Amino acid sequence: MGTHIEHELAQDIKIKHPKRYKVLILNDDYTSMEFVIDILMSVFHKTYEQAENIMLDVHKKNKGICGVYTHEIAETKILTVHKRAKDSGFPLKCTMEEE
Repeated sequence: MGTHIEHELAQDIKIKHPKRYKVLILNDDYTSMEFVIDILMSVFHKTYEQAENIMLDVHKKNKGICGVYTHEIAETKILTVHKRAKDSGFPLKCTMEEE
């Protein structure tokens, strides 16, 4: 009898996965392509080739997807990018949107 009830309870439980957010780098007329590539490699752990492709999306499409993360990780990465950009004298901005 206990097994039947446990099975029914297991079917009622829905696993809720945390929402995921795309982190986007936005284009501007001042930040160097090299700085964007460096940010993509150091903050988002992209290879040079991946970083170059994302940077070209930023340049051509005005934004590029850096990755998809939970809210807290996305927020931390955005704050890191904004601090590094400010410290380097660039107006580079990142944003996030729900996936």
